[in-house]
Amino acid sequence: MQDILTMLSALRRPRLLMRAARIGAEDYRRSAHLPRLLGYGQLPRHGAALMRLMEIEGDLNAQRISDDSSYSLLRHIDVLIAIVGEARILRAAQSELAT
Repeated sequence: MQDILTMLSALRRPRLLMRAARIGAEDYRRSAHLPRLLGYGQLPRHGAALMRLMEIEGDLNAQRISDDSSYSLLRHIDVLIAIVGEARILRAAQSELAT
């Protein structure tokens, strides 16, 4: 799991995108947000969800950089909100295990 958190800390995105994601993550609810982004069914574990979200975000960022007309800023922010929310949950779970 530490590898996932290390990859997240190395993620570099525009400040405004990340600020919007952090603000949105305050209201993040896993049961409501993840099915919309990853598909309905059983929710994956936090690590697996983060990996899938990072793949989706990587594709969205590539679209953003290339000025692709199909790029959706709202979807990008939504995915970043889920990444920040899942990372917070994962960090909290790891700190609980450490104590």
